[in-house]
Amino acid sequence: MTEEQKRKLEQQLWNIANELRGKMAADEFRDYILGFIFYKYLSEKQYLFANELLETESIKDYASITGEDDIAAIKEESLIKLGYFLKPDELFTAITKKGNANIEEESNFILEDLQSILNAIEKTTMGTDSEDDFNQLFEDLDLNSTKLGRSVEARNILIAKVLSHLNEIDFKLGDSNSDVLGDAYEYLIAQFASGAGKKAGEFYTPQQVSKILSKIVTLDKKRLKSAYDPTCGSGSLLLRIAREAEVGEFFGQELNRTTYNLARMNMILHDVHYSRFDIKQEDTLEHPQHLEERFDAVVANPPFSARWKGKDNPLNETDDRFSQYGRIAPSTKADFAFVQHMIYQLNDSGTMAIVLPHGVLFRGAAEGEIRQYMIEQQNFLDAVIGLPANLFYGTSIPACILVFKKCRVHDDNIMFIDASAEFEKNGNQNTLTDAHVEKIIKTYQKREGVEKYAYVASLDEILENDYNLNIPRYVDTFEEEKQVDIEAVTKELNALESNIQKTEGLIADFCAELGIPAPFKVNA
Repeated sequence: MTEEQKRKLEQQLWNIANELRGKMAADEFRDYILGFIFYKYLSEKQYLFANELLETESIKDYASITGEDDIAAIKEESLIKLGYFLKPDELFTAITKKGNANIEEESNFILEDLQSILNAIEKTTMGTDSEDDFNQLFEDLDLNSTKLGRSVEARNILIAKVLSHLNEIDFKLGDSNSDVLGDAYEYLIAQFASGAGKKAGEFYTPQQVSKILSKIVTLDKKRLKSAYDPTCGSGSLLLRIAREAEVGEFFGQELNRTTYNLARMNMILHDVHYSRFDIKQEDTLEHPQHLEERFDAVVANPPFSARWKGKDNPLNETDDRFSQYGRIAPSTKADFAFVQHMIYQLNDSGTMAIVLPHGVLFRGAAEGEIRQYMIEQQNFLDAVIGLPANLFYGTSIPACILVFKKCRVHDDNIMFIDASAEFEKNGNQNTLTDAHVEKIIKTYQKREGVEKYAYVASLDEILENDYNLNIPRYVDTFEEEKQVDIEAVTKELNALESNIQKTEGLIADFCAELGIPAPFKVNA
């Protein structure tokens, strides 16, 4: 997609958002727009697949098929291939056409039909392998909400307009090299994150940060058997990995129900077959859903310093994920609990990268002991990367990336990178450019010191610092102040004083000629 095409697409999408803006909060109309985009995607996939099956038939356009036997045969094949099924009169184009019908000739009321269609999509998957992946995907689309309009007629008009706008966008699903839909989806998620602050930002990792994580876990790897994110949000971080390497299966877990639905939609929208992803909704720390699995790549941007049960749940002290460290992460700060969980799920040849607040680098007590164990006993920590402040929606605090490997090549040192000073201002947010990202990745890859940017610290140095990983202890970014030439400054001050006296003398002479007193005392 060219920049011009992308700009046009984004404008079209924002026009749709404007239809809903003012009627509800950004994170609320997000659910409607993304839900309708998902419906359009499913519809177009169904249409294209059905037309492939009809190539040898007399009627080649699925939208024109009326025979029950033909529809039943297409349904059977669709459930195997796509995992769901839509009848010809349930297609997005059909319901959009009805919503824009001339009311004098036929009804343009579509709310009930649309709700039935969304329910029918889910029902077609029941008893199939795709059931879990489609179950209640559209539950956040309340077509009877008064936020869409006070009357049924008003709601119907609004929904018809939104569908009509979406119908004008060509997602180019027939072009394997195009990812219009993915671009649209990510654009909207990013916009909602920036517009709605922390609430929406919780499920969105800035694209450039995602790029750093994905590039690190795929270095020197063209294919990964599996990728896992224990706090997957909308799933964008997992999908970013797929841009760097071929990924066999995706695994994720998400606590928030709405965001969990977004993640499943996002997978399907990016053409990940339902058999290739396993996204679960649950509390990762208290109720992990993939403990039996070990993954090639593990990534996460967990909520910073979140609360969890910690020692209040006695089972945590005997949990294999936490018990070997001797201490449990504080109940007020779950950061290290996520790290421990992810290490447990990482396979022996895999790479793990996690975004965390800087406090994990130096906080003491239980966290200090856990950090020491990870370095001294496990020796899994491979790198610490400091990021600029104000990168993330909803928080201005600077973050860091910790990289872990169970089988490290460079097992006698830890790489430190301080990228905190390199960013671009973009409104209220700081952003990373492709050049910034590339510099971080190349520096990590070369594993050499760079003045005021990177340092390779021996494990002995880490020990000398009592396992404190605060980046300024290792990367010296101190800029000496320019030395002041006292003699030159004195001369300059004396010259200024002399000029002042001359000027005051001139003013005093003018005042004397005018017969008025001088505004100041003139030195003799």
